Amino acid sequence: MAFESLTEKLQKVFKNLRSKGRLTEEDVKTALKEVKMALLEADVNFRVVKQFVKSVEERAIGTDVLNGLNPGQMVIKIVNEEMISLMGSETTEIAMQPGKAITVIMMAGLQGAGKTTTTAKIAGKLKLKGKKSLLVACDVYRPAAIEQLQVNGAKQEVEVFSMGTDHKPVDIAKAAIAYAEKNSHNVVILDTAGRLHIDESMMAELQEIKSQVAVHQTLLVVDAMTGQDAVNVAKEFDEKVGVDGIILSKMDGDTRGGAALSVKAVTGKPILYVGMGEKLSDLEQFYPDRMASRILGMGDVLSLIDKVQANIDIDEDKEREMASRMKKGKFDFEDYLESMKQMKKMGGLASILGMLPGMGIKAADIESMVDEKQLAHMEAIVLSMTKEERRNPKLLNLQRKFRIAKGAGVDVALVNRFIKQFEQSQKMMKQFGGGKKKGFGMGGFPGMGGKGRFPF
Repeated sequence: MAFESLTEKLQKVFKNLRSKGRLTEEDVKTALKEVKMALLEADVNFRVVKQFVKSVEERAIGTDVLNGLNPGQMVIKIVNEEMISLMGSETTEIAMQPGKAITVIMMAGLQGAGKTTTTAKIAGKLKLKGKKSLLVACDVYRPAAIEQLQVNGAKQEVEVFSMGTDHKPVDIAKAAIAYAEKNSHNVVILDTAGRLHIDESMMAELQEIKSQVAVHQTLLVVDAMTGQDAVNVAKEFDEKVGVDGIILSKMDGDTRGGAALSVKAVTGKPILYVGMGEKLSDLEQFYPDRMASRILGMGDVLSLIDKVQANIDIDEDKEREMASRMKKGKFDFEDYLESMKQMKKMGGLASILGMLPGMGIKAADIESMVDEKQLAHMEAIVLSMTKEERRNPKLLNLQRKFRIAKGAGVDVALVNRFIKQFEQSQKMMKQFGGGKKKGFGMGGFPGMGGKGRFPF
C-alpha cells in the first residue's frame, strides 16, 4: 500500500519524541533530519521537502512548544498541519457549470496511467450526484481504447459516444457536444489519447480540442507509482495545455507516495481524486487532512464511514432485527454470508483494518493476519449448506458435514473447526451483548483466530 514505508519510519520518529518528557532544540532538529530522510526516500520532491522541514522547524522550535505539557505531541501536531497544508488544505470538487449548462471535461494523461478507466469512474461518481454524463471516445489510436470505454460505460450505465477511428478527435468532441445538447446530457467527458511519453503531437491535439471546444475542466490522470515522474508529467501538461485538477491512479499499489505529497506544491493544482483499486467504484475523493492522517499512521475513520455509507444499504427494520439476534447470540450462517458480502463491498477486511487508527499494523502484517484463501474456504463451506442448515446449525451432524466438505472441496476437519469457531462466536456475542453500530450490524463476527489470523 502507498506510504507504508514512510508511515513506518515517521512512527518511529514520533515514538522517540513522545518518549521524552522534555524536548530540546537539538531533539527537534534530530527528529526533523530523520523526517527529511524518510520523505526523500518516499520520492517527495527535494525542494518540497526542504520547505516542509523548514516550516515545521520554525514552528516547533518555540518556547510554547518546547516548554509545553506534551512537547512531543505538539511537534506531531505541527507536522500533521504542515502536511495537510502541503497537499492543499481544502478538498476540491470538479467545477460544474451553473444551471442546465453542459460541463465539458477533458481527460488527459500518458498511456498506461489508467485514464480510460478513471474516466468511467468519474462518470459513476457524477451519476451518484444526479448528473447525466456522456463519455466520448476521442482516443482513435490505441487498439481497443474505444471498446474499453464502451465496456466500462455499460458497467456504469453511462452512455458512450463514438465515431470510430476515422475522424479527428476534435471533430468527435464537437459532434459529441451537439449530441449531448439534443439528449439532455449535462456533463460531457472527453477520453483523449495518451502516449508512452509526452510528445509535441499529443500536446498539439489537446491544444486543438481546447481551442475549438469550450472545455471547462481539464483533468490530468497520473500514475502514483511513478513517483517524481508523475510530478514532472503534471508540470509539463500544465505548462503546455493547462490543467485544472489532478487524479492520482494506482494509489493502492506498491508506491512510495511522493507524488501525492509533491504534486500540489510543485504545480499549484489540486488533487481531486485518488484511485484505490481496479474496480470502477475504487475512486476516492481526495481529502488532504485524511491523507495526512493515513501517512502519519493515525488511520482514516471518516473515509471508512464514507465507504460504509456508499456501499452498504441495510433496511432499518432488518438491521434492528439483526442487532437483536446478535445480542442474543442467535445469528446464523445466512447472516455470515451477508456480512461477507458487505465486507467485500468495502474492499475486504484488510482494507477496513488499514483505515482504523491505533492499529499499528503494517499492510504486510494485515495480509498475514487476514488469510484470503481461508476466507474463501469458509464461504465455500457455507454455500455448500442447505438453507435449513444455515439457519439452524444444530442440524449439522457428521453425515451432513461430510457432504458439505465434499461440496466445498475441503477436509471435514476444516468444516468441524469452522463450525466450532462459529459456535464460540455466538457465545461471545451473547456474552458481550452484541451492540449495534449502523453499517456494521451484520459484521460482528469473531476477530482473531488461534494463530493470530482472522478465521472469518
